[in-house]
Amino acid sequence: MDKNSKIGALTAERTEEILHDYGTEPLATRNRLVHHALSRHSVAGVSYVPESIHDLQPHFSIEVRTMGACNQKASGRCWIFAGLNLLREKIAKELDLDKFELSQNYLALYDKIEKANYALESILALADRDPMEDRLLRFLLASPVSDGGQWDMFVNLVLKYGLMPSESFPETYQSSNTRETDVLVNAAIRRFGYLAHGLLAEGKKEEARALKEETMGKIYHLFLNAFGIPPKRFSFQYTDRKKDVHREEGTPLEFFERHIGREYLLSLQSLINSPTKDKPYLRNYTVDWLGNVLEGRPINHLNLPMERIESLIVESLRKGEPVWFGSDVSFYRDRASYCWNDKAFDYETPFGFPIEFEKGGMLDFAQSAMNHAMLIVGVDLDEEGKPLKWKIENSWGTDNGIAGYYVMSASWFSKFVYQAVVSRNLLTEEERKAAEGEMTHLNPWDPMGTLAD
Repeated sequence: MDKNSKIGALTAERTEEILHDYGTEPLATRNRLVHHALSRHSVAGVSYVPESIHDLQPHFSIEVRTMGACNQKASGRCWIFAGLNLLREKIAKELDLDKFELSQNYLALYDKIEKANYALESILALADRDPMEDRLLRFLLASPVSDGGQWDMFVNLVLKYGLMPSESFPETYQSSNTRETDVLVNAAIRRFGYLAHGLLAEGKKEEARALKEETMGKIYHLFLNAFGIPPKRFSFQYTDRKKDVHREEGTPLEFFERHIGREYLLSLQSLINSPTKDKPYLRNYTVDWLGNVLEGRPINHLNLPMERIESLIVESLRKGEPVWFGSDVSFYRDRASYCWNDKAFDYETPFGFPIEFEKGGMLDFAQSAMNHAMLIVGVDLDEEGKPLKWKIENSWGTDNGIAGYYVMSASWFSKFVYQAVVSRNLLTEEERKAAEGEMTHLNPWDPMGTLAD
């Protein structure tokens, strides 16, 4: 933009015009009321529509019985919690358990370590680029290691490191409060990038590689100190519903293979609903430069219409399978109740404009993106089999919602859910072929990768 141009400037005349409108009816009365309300109340409190809860009673025609909600505390590990909550239900059903948790700390530890290695290798590969001019390098330096992640990143962790019960590797203060270690590790990675840039400019490739390995060792030690040193073998003792006591021993990978298995985990397919011009339906997509396990499989999203995704979720629930999903929880989330409804807040009446628009446009113009993963565990269907509302298992503890569970309206769900994971066996032959076809590569800043930010 030409900084000398006056076209579009907020001139004194334009300011006076706006102020005149502000104090002239019919806007004057509304503005006074809104001004008075906002002086003592939040925007959400002023905009809340109490009638929005009326049709969202917590009763469902299809409901998967699940255990108590978990608590990710002050961390962004929702995708790990949701994934482990899915797997724990299979284990609990097999072992006839009332209560059970898998160690979130265990996978989070190795996720941090693997992400650091992935980031160091990525930055090493790009270290000859100008960090002020190259958008890709600049993006990767912004947050090399974060708490977020994608479904396929979860799969990679489980396949490489296995699983263990939470009692065998419990939470620490740092695993539940990750901001400080994230700051430290990202500082170390950026420093490496700075030093490697100088070394490569001098043609010292071997020295840059040695520096990477030295930095990785220090980062590994940091996370062991913060999250703990996991056992290589553990003993798992449990009491089933019949009050019989059982005991088994093994490694995390043996525990995973015994109770879940590679075949099941690899049978699940990530679906996305991205109604944007750059992503035709019935094609699969990957996000470049996004991952944790360097040698793991890439992100794989099959893009489908929302109605089809919803029907596949319902099929999964009918079979007793909860569904891992990713959504944008920034909108219309009432912190004081158990309901998430896009009719819960009226922003247009007090402020003159709505905050949402067409779903694809919200993705393209950075108004919406995936930022939270949870489990779908129930649905209420009308007489024609269309969803009316959904039951959601969250990971914000039992002091929120209904003991950690929430009800989402069908319209909220359709607008703000972007991803779901279901069995490939539920897909049509055409959909399976599309999921296995050649991938379209997306930039790392694409909205379909933001859950990992």
